Amino acid sequence: MSNEFLTAVKKRRSIYAISKEAILSDEQIEALVGEAVLNTPSAFNSQSARVIVLLNEQHDKLWNLTEETLKQIVPADSFEATAQRIAAFRSGYGSVLFFEDQSVIEGLQEQFASYKDNFPLWSLHSSGMLQFVVWTALEAEGYGASLQHYSPLIDEQVAKEWDVPSTWKLIAQLPFGKVTAPAGEKTFQPLDSRLKVFK
Repeated sequence: MSNEFLTAVKKRRSIYAISKEAILSDEQIEALVGEAVLNTPSAFNSQSARVIVLLNEQHDKLWNLTEETLKQIVPADSFEATAQRIAAFRSGYGSVLFFEDQSVIEGLQEQFASYKDNFPLWSLHSSGMLQFVVWTALEAEGYGASLQHYSPLIDEQVAKEWDVPSTWKLIAQLPFGKVTAPAGEKTFQPLDSRLKVFK
């Protein structure tokens, strides 16, 4: 079983060439993400992760508003590259938005004052694990995805469009779709410079 898990981990890549062709039903996608949310660990069992799944035209809407937001920020003479990147995300089937509920974190800070400064960091650790679980699970089903970080630039627009509670902080966005072109060869830094074992 560990070999199967590590195989899935190895296959997970950042894929930017994606299409709107369906692989799973919308209900299966919802179930997949739901299982990830339920079973990904969190510090002090805080379960502070919050997720919104956008499919079909709702997915398109996300990247339309992202493009409009960036158009006000990115210089006009260099915006074409940004527009192409956003169009690639929009060409996918859906997006998963990852949030952390700040009210949960603040409650833990009050309850466990000795660890107050650590809870925001531990919250990000939990979010990172959830992002990885969802990303890898989608990869295992044949989808390609890439993790994006357009926060805080789009936070206000996202909150307004999808009635996001004020305590939810947007962390990352994961556009996904059927793979239309593979990722390039992966390169690695020497393992002996990154791993130490003492016996």
